[in-house]
Amino acid sequence: MAGLNSFLKIFMPKNKIFYELFEKVANNVAKMGSILRDLVAEPDFDKRGALIAQLEDLEHANDEHTHSLFTELGRNFITPFDREDIHYLATALDDIADYIYAAGKKINFYRVNPNDTGMQKFAELIEQSAEQVRIAVTELRDMKNMRSITEALVKINSIENQADDIFDFSIEKLFAT
Repeated sequence: MAGLNSFLKIFMPKNKIFYELFEKVANNVAKMGSILRDLVAEPDFDKRGALIAQLEDLEHANDEHTHSLFTELGRNFITPFDREDIHYLATALDDIADYIYAAGKKINFYRVNPNDTGMQKFAELIEQSAEQVRIAVTELRDMKNMRSITEALVKINSIENQADDIFDFSIEKLFAT
């Protein structure tokens, strides 16, 4: 049995690279959510450019982390959880970063009014959900704490419902003017 364990250790990842990379991406997503909120509230359109640059830097860093995740997926025979789930999570986190960056660029391009309360609330909800994503991803390292992951996912769903209501209200307000 000792020989089998030694043999299996060859195939085990030598470190927790998947968790480390996921956590880097999730931390960047949370930062991007905060920057987006700041961007929406910023009345100085020149200062918005610096915030867009920060979003761009974080989005590019996440692209590199995502590529590293895919590279590690190809290198490691045994992974901490299912390969398809790792691929799906990496892609989903990358998509979140892409969407936040794209939203920031459009907010700046269209010169969205910083006094638009609907947009401010929407940005706050994005920030909150990005933080819950960070919490959930960080908890993956210790799968014994599924309760924290579940709580974060429930909060994300609740935030999504609030965002739907704000979106509907904002569209109604847009067509009423």
